[in-house]
Amino acid sequence: MDVGIVNPHEMIAHSELEDDMKLLCENLVFNQTEEATDDMLERTTYERDCIAAKKKNLPLPRKPRGKMPKLPRLQFDYDKVAPTPATEPPLPTSDVARNHVPNSYLNSKLTMDSITAIRAKATNLTPLKLDHAQASDTYPESFPHFVRGRDSLREYITSLFTSRIALYDGAMGTMIQNYAKRNRLEEEEFRGDRFVDWTTSMKGNNDQLSITQPQIISAIYKEYLEVGGSDLIGTNTFSSTTIAMADYEMEDYVYELNYESARLAREVCDEVTAKDPSKPRFVVGAIGPTNRTGSISPSVEDPAARNVTFDELVEAYFQQIVALMDGGSDILMVETIFDTLNAKAALYAVGEYLEITGLDVPVFVSGTLVDQSGRTLSGQTGEAFYASIRHAKPMCVGLNCALGAKHMTPFVERLAKCVECFLHVYSNAGLPNAMGGYDETPEDMAGQMKLFFDNGWLNMVGGCCGSTPQHIKAIREMSEGYEPRKLPDVGRPKMWLSGLEDLVVDDVHNHLGLPFLNVGERCNISGSIRFKKLMMAGDFGTAMDIAKKQVEDGAHVIDINVDDGMLDGLAAMQKFVKIAVTEPEVSKVPFMLDASKFEIVLAGVKWCQGKCIVNSISLKVGVELFKEQATLLKKHGCAIVVMAFDEDGQAATASEKVRICKRSYDMLVNEVRFPPEDIIFDPNVLTIGTGMEEHANYGVDFINATKTIKEQCPYVKISGGISNLSFGFRGVMKIRESIHSVFLQHAILESGMDVGIVNPHEMIAHSELEDDMKLLCENLVFNQTEEATDDMLERTTYERDCIAAKKKNLPLPRKPRGKMPKLPRLQFDYDKVAPTPATEPPLPTSDVARNHVPNSYLNSKLTMDSITAIRAKATNLTPLKLDHAQASDTYPESFPHFVRGRDSLREYITSLFTSRIALYDGAMGTMIQNYAKRNRLEEEEFRGDRFVDWTTSMKGNNDQLSITQPQIISAIYKEYLEVGGSDLIGTNTFSSTTIAMADYEMEDYVYELNYESARLAREVCDEVTAKDPSKPRFVVGAIGPTNRTGSISPSVEDP
Repeated sequence: MDVGIVNPHEMIAHSELEDDMKLLCENLVFNQTEEATDDMLERTTYERDCIAAKKKNLPLPRKPRGKMPKLPRLQFDYDKVAPTPATEPPLPTSDVARNHVPNSYLNSKLTMDSITAIRAKATNLTPLKLDHAQASDTYPESFPHFVRGRDSLREYITSLFTSRIALYDGAMGTMIQNYAKRNRLEEEEFRGDRFVDWTTSMKGNNDQLSITQPQIISAIYKEYLEVGGSDLIGTNTFSSTTIAMADYEMEDYVYELNYESARLAREVCDEVTAKDPSKPRFVVGAIGPTNRTGSISPSVEDPAARNVTFDELVEAYFQQIVALMDGGSDILMVETIFDTLNAKAALYAVGEYLEITGLDVPVFVSGTLVDQSGRTLSGQTGEAFYASIRHAKPMCVGLNCALGAKHMTPFVERLAKCVECFLHVYSNAGLPNAMGGYDETPEDMAGQMKLFFDNGWLNMVGGCCGSTPQHIKAIREMSEGYEPRKLPDVGRPKMWLSGLEDLVVDDVHNHLGLPFLNVGERCNISGSIRFKKLMMAGDFGTAMDIAKKQVEDGAHVIDINVDDGMLDGLAAMQKFVKIAVTEPEVSKVPFMLDASKFEIVLAGVKWCQGKCIVNSISLKVGVELFKEQATLLKKHGCAIVVMAFDEDGQAATASEKVRICKRSYDMLVNEVRFPPEDIIFDPNVLTIGTGMEEHANYGVDFINATKTIKEQCPYVKISGGISNLSFGFRGVMKIRESIHSVFLQHAILESGMDVGIVNPHEMIAHSELEDDMKLLCENLVFNQTEEATDDMLERTTYERDCIAAKKKNLPLPRKPRGKMPKLPRLQFDYDKVAPTPATEPPLPTSDVARNHVPNSYLNSKLTMDSITAIRAKATNLTPLKLDHAQASDTYPESFPHFVRGRDSLREYITSLFTSRIALYDGAMGTMIQNYAKRNRLEEEEFRGDRFVDWTTSMKGNNDQLSITQPQIISAIYKEYLEVGGSDLIGTNTFSSTTIAMADYEMEDYVYELNYESARLAREVCDEVTAKDPSKPRFVVGAIGPTNRTGSISPSVEDP
C-alpha cells in the first residue's frame, strides 16, 4: 500500500504500541479470534475512562487484562499414558460388580431389617413370589441366551449393546389412552372391585391398573415385546412412590403397585423369551421423578422453600426399589429426570439397596431436557446432568420425553461426545399438538431417528409419549444394519464437577492463563467481613450478589462457609444452598461446601443437584470415622478436600505433609475405593513473613510437598487457602496478592498445584508484577534472605502510605529502594581462565621469595645503616652472635631434613604443612605462672642481679626473664619441644617493643630482650633437632600487638 488519507499528527508508530494493544489490534484487523471486537470494545471503555479520570484528577481505572495465554500444566508420568479401548462401561466399586457376579434372583434370602420392614407393610392379597431364578440348564450357556441366576446380566448387556442397537419399549400412557379409545376405562375400571369405596378420584392413576386391571397392562407389555420387538420393557411404575401416590391417598399401596407391575412384566417377558430363547427379554424397573422437586421452590415468594427433602426422596425410592426387585426386575432405570437432585436421591437409594444386598444390578439413567435450551427443568445442561450422576456408575445414560427426536439431535450429539457408558434415547413422537396428542407416524419417528443411527450415537433406542408398538417396530427396522455406539476409550481419569454447567477440573485454565481452579472465597465468613455481616443479618438475597460477583470475576467454583459460633450453621448452610441453586448466575458453577462440622456440609450436599466439593475431612477424627465420612460422601458423588491433619495434629513440614497425604490416599483409594481423581489434598498453606524463624520456610515446604504428593498419589489435586500465606500483611491487598502471585506461579507450574481458594478479582498475573516487587516476594516465599520479612514490611509501609496519600490527594512518598540486584561485571579473557591447583601459598613479590633463595643466616653481613644503628644501641653484656648458618653437610639434603643456609625454608614449610598438620607451642605466660606455683618468682627474681636498683616495679614483665632468668625460659622452650612435640616455638617477646616496655621504663633494652629470647630458642631448637634430625625445629619470632591502638581513642571525651 502506498497512499492513505490520515491525520499525521495522531499517527502512532507500530514500534510505539504497547504489547497488549498490539495483540488486540492484530486480533481485530486479522479477525483472529471470535472475541476480538468484544475485547477491543472493553479496551475502548477503559481508555475512555482513563481520559475522564485524568480530567477529574482521579486515580486511573484498572486496566482490562484481556485474554491471557494458557500456560502448560505440569505433566506427571500418569498423565502420559495413552488411552485404551473400553471393553465395558465404568464399573461400580463393589466386588460383585467388578467380578461380574450374577444376581441370584433369590430375593427371599434378602432378610435385612430395612427390606423385611417394607415387605411387612405389603398390601398384596396373594402370597409374594420373591424368587425368580431359573434352572441353569433352562437355555444354552452361550450368548445370546440368558438364564437368571446363572449368567451375569452386566456381561450380557455389554454384549448386547456392543453387537447391535437394543430396543426399549414405548409409552405406557399412550397405550392406556389408546385402550380407552376402544374400551371403557373410566373411574369404575380404575377402582376395580378392590377400591370401590375409595374416597378420592382414581381415574388417571395409570400405575394402579397393575392391580385393578392387570390384563390391560400385561397386554401392553406383550404388544411391545411381540409387535415392537423390544428387548427391554419398563414397568408401569412411573408414579409408584409414596410421594406421588399421596395425590390418590395410596401411599400404603406402593409396595404392591411396584411388585405387581414388575411381576406382570416378568411373566410376559418369560413367556415371550420362551418362544425365542435366542432373544431374551428383560424387565426394567421404572423409577419416575415423583411430582415434587428437591431443587425448585414451589413458592414464588420464598426461593428457599421446598415441598420434599432429599431424605424423604431416598426413603420413598428405597421402598419402590425393594418392591421392583421383589417383583422380578432385572434392571433399575431412574427416568424422566427433570431435577437431577431427585435422580441423585433415587441413585443413592439404589446404592443403599445394592450395598446391603450385595447384588450387582445394572442401573440406567434417563434425563429430560425440557426445551430447546437443552436444559433440565432445574436448569442443568445434559453434560452437567451426566457429571452429576456418573458417580453411580450407570451402565446406560440417555434422554427421554419432552422433545421429539429431531429436537433432541444437538443434545444427543453432545452427550455422545462425553458419556463414558452406553447411550440411549427414547424420545416423544414429535412435539404435542394443540390437543396434547402426538402426530408423528411410526415412519416419521423412525425417520427422525435415522440421524442418530447414521452417526453411531446410540446403543439403545425406544419411544416415550405418543409412541406405540408400531413406532418401536418402525424404529427397530430402521436401526437394523447400523452399528451401535462404540464406548469411548479409557483415558486418564479426571475430576468432573457440575453446577448448572459441567466443569472438567483437569482441563481448566483460569483468567490469568494458569492451569488452576479458582475457588471464590468471598462467600466464606472467614474470607469476607461483608459476607459475615449479611449472614448474621439473614440477608441471603444480598449475599447472592457477592456470589454472582465472584463468578463474574473468574471463580470456577464458589466456596460456601457459614461457620460462626453465633450462627446456626446447619440452618444457614441449607438455606444458602437452596437459594443459590435457584440463581442461575450463581449455580451455573459448582459449589464447594465448607464447614468444620461434618453434619453441616452433609446437609448442604443434600440440596446440591450438581457434583460439588466437600471441604473437608481428615484423619484428625481417627481412621474409622474418616473412612465412614469418606464412604458417605462417595455415595453422594462428592469430590472431597482432605486436610493434612492426623491424630497428632497439623502437618507443617514438607515430610509431614507428604506422609499424612499418602496415608490418607492409600486408605481412600484402597479401602474406601474413593475415586482418586476426586481427591483434593490441602497440605496446609501456612503464614509466612511473621518474623518467626520456624515459619520462614512454610511456603517452600508447601511447594515441595505438592510435587511429591502429586508424584506419589496419582490423579489427586492439590489445593490451599491462599490468603493464609500472606495473613501477616493484611490490610495492603497489593502486597498480599503479589505474594500470592509469586507463590502460585511456582506452585502451579513447577509443582502441579491445581486448586486454590482465592479472590479472583484481586489476583495479579506474575507478568504484571514490578521487578522489585517480584524480587521481594521471591525472597519471602522461598526464604532466600534473612532480611526478606523486614524488606517486605518496609515495602508494605510504603504501599500503605501510598494508599493514604492517594486518599488525601497528596504526592506519593518516595519508594524504598530495597536491596538492589547485583549487576553483572564485564568479563575479559583473563576473567575466564579456569582455576588451577595451588602448589604453595601466595609469594611475596621479591625475587628471593619467588625463586625460593635460602636465607644465608649470615646476619653479620647485614650492615645497612638502619640495622647497624639499632645494634649500636644494644645493651647486651656479651658479644653478639649474629650468624646462624650451618655446614651444608650437617644433615641429609632431602625432606624432612633441613640445614640453615642450604635449604629454602619457604619450600620446607610448604612441604611440612601439606604433608601433615604441624605443631606450634603453647602459652608462655601460663608456664611462667605454673613455675611460680612451685618456685619463688617474685620482684627480686624478676630484677635479678642486673636490675636490683631499678626504680619501677618489674614483677609481671615476663619478657624480662629472658635476661634475668634465662634458665626458666630455656626450660619452657625445651618442654614444648620434647614433651609437646612442637615443630615451631615462639620467642618470649610478646611485649618486647619500646612502646610496651615504656611501662617498665625499659625502652633501651628492647634489642637485648628480643635478641636473648631468640638466642635461647635457637639454642634449644638446635639441641632438640640434633637428637632427631628428621624432625627439625624452628624459631618463630613473636611480635605482639603492643599496649596501644591506632584506631581507638583512649579518651571518652575526645574520639
